Amino acid sequence: MKRFYDTELERLIRLHHSRLSEKEQRHYAAIEAQKLGHGGKRYIARLLEISTRTLYKGISELVSDRRCG
Repeated sequence: MKRFYDTELERLIRLHHSRLSEKEQRHYAAIEAQKLGHGGKRYIARLLEISTRTLYKGISELVSDRRCG
């Protein structure tokens, strides 16, 4: 797996993610993945131990929220 972040930052990302509500976790994962570009979605899904389906749901929710607001 390609690593975008060092071990300490990965630890902090996982810690922060674990403290969020389920919806907030999806949105946080989506934002992190979008920042990374190519390979980012797979990396974040593996890092946070979530499915890519969950990640895409978070992206979809954020895009939908942006259109509504």
